[in-house]
Amino acid sequence: MSRSVKVAAAQLGPIGRSKSREAVVRRLIELMREAADWGVDVIVYPELALTTFFPRWAIEDEEEIDSWFEAEMPNAATQPLFEEAKRLGIGFHLGYAELAWQDGVKHRFNTAIIVDKAGGIVGKFRKIHIPGHNEVLDRPGQHLEKKYFEVGDLGFPVYQAFGATCGMAICNDRRWPETWRVMGLQGVEMVFCGYNTPVGLGDPYDLDALTLFHNQLSFQAGCYQNATWAVGVAKAGCEEGFNMIGQSMIVAPSGEVVAMCNTIEDELIVHKCDLGRSAEYKRDIFNFAYHRRPEHYGLIVERTGAGSPEK
Repeated sequence: MSRSVKVAAAQLGPIGRSKSREAVVRRLIELMREAADWGVDVIVYPELALTTFFPRWAIEDEEEIDSWFEAEMPNAATQPLFEEAKRLGIGFHLGYAELAWQDGVKHRFNTAIIVDKAGGIVGKFRKIHIPGHNEVLDRPGQHLEKKYFEVGDLGFPVYQAFGATCGMAICNDRRWPETWRVMGLQGVEMVFCGYNTPVGLGDPYDLDALTLFHNQLSFQAGCYQNATWAVGVAKAGCEEGFNMIGQSMIVAPSGEVVAMCNTIEDELIVHKCDLGRSAEYKRDIFNFAYHRRPEHYGLIVERTGAGSPEK
């Protein structure tokens, strides 16, 4: 019997610094209702979907920093999204800034969750590959994620949801092959990944010019090499004077892009993902148990010196 998951990538246009959580949630609900009209199983929202991309500013006041974070999920502002998902019978993936207390110590993470069709949280992920810097640089724009977020402490787990084995990544995680392979080794069939990718912050032009190419390359390579579907979703457009890429996409286990947004505004794309496509590649070219030979990787490093520390 064939299995499939109908997914929607819910790209968001800019969110202004003064916009309330409640106003953003109304936008998320509008996209969710559109997705429900398409008979979607799960809708995927971007990284830090509830606020503007606040790491562009150097904020020192602790209370102000905490104001960008969610101390619980759901909370008063996001409860309507959970209720609407339950009413419509649609799941969702949501990225947000999480404030967590562990053994009396405050921690801040860049987090995403999977919520099932009954409105219950079935999985959580905390971003591991934190980009940017933790000090203000002499450049037109800042990317201070290292100042605000700790490295995620949950690893790359997979969860059973929507009849599939699902995993999560956030933004910069998509660029690292370990992200995909750790989930691939757990049999992942669908990866949800939100991102806020800026350009024009002061990087060399040749890097900015390749940003869209590298975004697509990361998703396509990760999907193909690990026989999985992926839904990559951006917060895009000119936000508070700084540009962020769009190019939200749905990618097949073959590495083919089957749907892509063509704006940098709120936009929905939908695709019915046949999980059998994942199984085909897992049985054949990327049958890890049959073809993968990690016991020999160390010999290659030893002979070539690859990975040895510089002197």
